[in-house]
Amino acid sequence: MPGYKKNHTVEDIKREIAIILRELKDPRISGNMIGIVKSDISKNASYAKIYISSLSGLEKAKEAAKVLKNAQGYIRKEIGNRINLRYVPAISFYATDSIEYSVNISKTLDNLKRGEDNENIT
Repeated sequence: MPGYKKNHTVEDIKREIAIILRELKDPRISGNMIGIVKSDISKNASYAKIYISSLSGLEKAKEAAKVLKNAQGYIRKEIGNRINLRYVPAISFYATDSIEYSVNISKTLDNLKRGEDNENIT
């Protein structure tokens, strides 16, 4: 699979999974702010890894990954219906804490900025 086609396929799958996540009615997912951080696809496009994160922390992301693992057949079927692919890859979900990590970095930078502003005022 050429590089550009692989990139388009990965982005299409990522976009459709994000839409499907909003449509799922499971309270363990809909109550959390779940986001897709990264997606990878194997060279032959038979496997896709989806990395998810939650604003509520790594534990909520792990719980959501378990729920999505149970729903991966449904998600794969929906992707097959929505995207014109010859073969829909097997999807696996992995939890990551990158959103929580980014929020902590942002808070630290804001605190540093406020500290600099306070020093300039006095």
